[in-house]
Amino acid sequence: MAKKTVASLQTSSKRLTKAIKMVKSPKSGAYTFVESVMAPERVNDWIAKK
Repeated sequence: MAKKTVASLQTSSKRLTKAIKMVKSPKSGAYTFVESVMAPERVNDWIAKK
């Protein structure tokens, strides 16, 4: 299960996006959040990955 939260960040000449994904732990069943800053074109691929 992934929840897509995207915030646009702009630095000098590059446009970046911060994506936050909710990941369920296989051992405990608890959810954790994984954050990453990347180019906007890569967000959907990153969220689709497990």
